Amino acid sequence: GRKLVKIDRFFPSSKRCFHCGFVKDKLPLNVRSWDCPNCQTTGIDRDINAGKNILAAGLAVSVCGANIRPDNNCVKGQLHKTRKGKKQKPKP
Repeated sequence: GRKLVKIDRFFPSSKRCFHCGFVKDKLPLNVRSWDCPNCQTTGIDRDINAGKNILAAGLAVSVCGANIRPDNNCVKGQLHKTRKGKKQKPKP
């Protein structure tokens, strides 16, 4: 079987540097790539970076039980509706 791990919707997956863990204060939606001032990694694609961070967070929870603020609204054996956030549009 497989285990579904849900991370908090406010987990900074796009803003956290996958290489060193630095978290950028602000990252507007229209910024598609950024440079890490901590480890000097350049051209970090926000979507690929987010995917790597989400994978790492899920593995940390499943392997060592790390606290990545999982969604605790699930009741075992029951389905629930997920809350939908307001869709953001990138600024021109």
